Amino acid sequence: MSEATKSNRNENFVKFVIERITQKDNGAVAALKRADNPATEYQSWEYLARFVDIDKSYERLPFATIGSAIAKAKVEQNGTVRIGQAIARCYEDGKECDQAKAKLRRLLACETVEEVCRVLRPLFSLINSKGNISLDYISLLNDLRYYNQHVKSRWAQDFYRHYELEDNA
Repeated sequence: MSEATKSNRNENFVKFVIERITQKDNGAVAALKRADNPATEYQSWEYLARFVDIDKSYERLPFATIGSAIAKAKVEQNGTVRIGQAIARCYEDGKECDQAKAKLRRLLACETVEEVCRVLRPLFSLINSKGNISLDYISLLNDLRYYNQHVKSRWAQDFYRHYELEDNA
């Protein structure tokens, strides 16, 4: 499968979930909200199976995590804010805030995609509570599917660099 096809799958999935929300497909949205909970995840499989082999957790979990996050946030379009930037934006002091740094460090300490998906759940709740942060779910899904040291470095770079560029503007 080519990189373009993989990227299109990410984009198509995010669009699919957003369409379920905008079309008020309450059953699908409810099932997708449960996708990030191991006890109820199976309820979302009919939607996830269109995009990924649900038998492979390393493939399924990124889609389940992102699908659930989108459904819970009730977003109507993909955003532009990357996860590192979003964490910093949750706090008044941005990258200088100890809590923000702790959240980023915890995310960067994750060794597996399974672990990072678990750590993201409460971060999504925090980000949603701020109400003005529009996550780039397509990019985040891609990061989760290919989670490695390069992804971690980019998240850290986004956390620290974003506010320096704004401060110098």
